Amino acid sequence: MNTRAAGLIRTEILALSAYPVPSSAGFIKLDAMENPYTFPEALKAQLMEHLAAASLNRYPDAAASALRTAIREAMGIPEALELVLGNGSDEIIQIIAAACAKPGATLLSFEPSFVMFKMIATFCGLDYAGVPLTADFEIDMKATRLAIQKYQPAVVFIACPNNPTGNLFSREAICEIISISTGLVVIDEAYFAFSCRSFLDEIANFPNAVLMRTVSKLGLAGLRLGLLAGHPEWIRQFDKVRLPYNINCLTQAGATFALQHYSALLDQATKLCAARTHLSAALADLPGVTVFPSEANFILFKVQDSKKTFDSLLSRKILVKHTGTSHPMLANTLRVTIGTASENAAFVAALRDAI
Repeated sequence: MNTRAAGLIRTEILALSAYPVPSSAGFIKLDAMENPYTFPEALKAQLMEHLAAASLNRYPDAAASALRTAIREAMGIPEALELVLGNGSDEIIQIIAAACAKPGATLLSFEPSFVMFKMIATFCGLDYAGVPLTADFEIDMKATRLAIQKYQPAVVFIACPNNPTGNLFSREAICEIISISTGLVVIDEAYFAFSCRSFLDEIANFPNAVLMRTVSKLGLAGLRLGLLAGHPEWIRQFDKVRLPYNINCLTQAGATFALQHYSALLDQATKLCAARTHLSAALADLPGVTVFPSEANFILFKVQDSKKTFDSLLSRKILVKHTGTSHPMLANTLRVTIGTASENAAFVAALRDAI
């Protein structure tokens, strides 16, 4: 490394590796929890008209007013809650972390969970505390109570459904965490469209909790749009940290139009939930495969040798996520995104040959 860079960059950043995003050209891509369906054909021409009307020569609407209205109407955001928007939920996490990064402050989350919670804590100079989940990937409340008492975290992130395990955490556990936390609790509902439960209708009842979502899993990953809903005082403070014009004009135009046709996106999510059921059953029928329950648009499963299986799938042009080395509790696991019927069939056939 350039010695000047090594001398100037923080040591904890030097120790990090960049978030890996492998090339997927020529592969059946089942590694990134994307919606495999394109935007509905019947609406594409109208979408293009909205994008064409965007003023590329001007800065975008800094408040993203039309987009906020579309989000409220589509998702039924309660009037008591305000919104702050981000370039994907990653930016929302970074905004929260940066705002809470007092000297010595701690960000607490659970492990295994979304890796960006820990990475962004490091980016922003927060201490990080990870509480291990139980063997069946549930929140260990005894360990959580002790961790909250010890670290007094400024912010707690709870992904529900959890990534990469796919399960919902107990509502009672989440409510207890909110009640015993002196800091902010962020409920990350990135996979809300595939889940049977949400905190949206009750988040306003908690003075120290906010709700985070993204439209990426709904089929709009390319637009990079995340949102945070919470009490106005929280949102006012986080909005100070948000960079101006962070939601570009094409994202605003495209997402506003798409959310005005929200039912079409939810129809695709419903199809994926049905496909998840079929794929889970097909995986469970394979010898040596353990399938974990999922309320998301992906499935975590365990094999005898995840590296060998991953490499075999890769040789067959099937790209899944190798989670087996990311955490000891995930040993010999892989995560597969729910694809189209033909993609799922190709994956199962390749997996059958690989194990």
